[in-house]
Amino acid sequence: MEDSYCIYNGHLISIYEPAISFTNRAFRYGDALFETIRLAKGKVMFLSDHVTRLKLGMTVLRMNVPAEFKTDNINALIHELLIQNNIKSDARIRLTAIRNEGGFYAPETNDISFLIETEPLKQHGYELNQKGLWVDIYADMRKQINKLSNIKSTNALHYVMAGLAKQSMNLDECLLVNENSNICESISSNVFVVKNGTLFTPPLNEGCVAGIMRKHILNIAHQHKILYFENQVTMNTIMNGDEMFLTNCIKGVQWVGQFKHKYYTNKTALFFTEKLNALIDA
Repeated sequence: MEDSYCIYNGHLISIYEPAISFTNRAFRYGDALFETIRLAKGKVMFLSDHVTRLKLGMTVLRMNVPAEFKTDNINALIHELLIQNNIKSDARIRLTAIRNEGGFYAPETNDISFLIETEPLKQHGYELNQKGLWVDIYADMRKQINKLSNIKSTNALHYVMAGLAKQSMNLDECLLVNENSNICESISSNVFVVKNGTLFTPPLNEGCVAGIMRKHILNIAHQHKILYFENQVTMNTIMNGDEMFLTNCIKGVQWVGQFKHKYYTNKTALFFTEKLNALIDA
């Protein structure tokens, strides 16, 4: 079996080397944050945004941010790991910050450990899905709107339950609703609806994760004078839309082909995919 490596607290170790104990707080309480970062054609995409978001989340959770937790340092560690794992083109990179063990619900320390992992991807750059996704709403649980809503926590049972529902309904993805019964995001992505060339996406105060790709889609829209609104997205918004697409940092843009008995096109999704690929070479 070919060895593979990760970086734990700045040190390169085998993924088969035990480094985390059963008392680890991520294991016991989901007391951790993570970032999923894309390597596209050898370029680490939007790393500064990821590090900034992770540090903001750590502040929300009252974790101590290490002085060395800077973009340049993280970038150097990522490239060291990519070289060690012989990854040259495209990959999924996961950066996790874990509150150190000790205590029960109330921790004994706010210091953290961090883990960097890599997984090679087959696609090169951002590829728009050929077949539109079939999606529907997961309504058994509602996402609460609070200061934890916008961060990426390892405490993800809501998303797990939505994933189980997706499987049972043979869907490609599920849309999540918040406590106000508005659509706030999907299991792993932010949501955009297009109507007459205008973009609509839920604002952060609707409880969606503060997506990095969401941010860059809005930046591209602004640069190209595409009108957009961060508004509540309801069932009517979706049913009246011309297009719907989902965004995350690994897959970029994925267009939705069908929601219930409504069908969509993908012209805008294709446009944003082209612009994202242009950023790789920028």
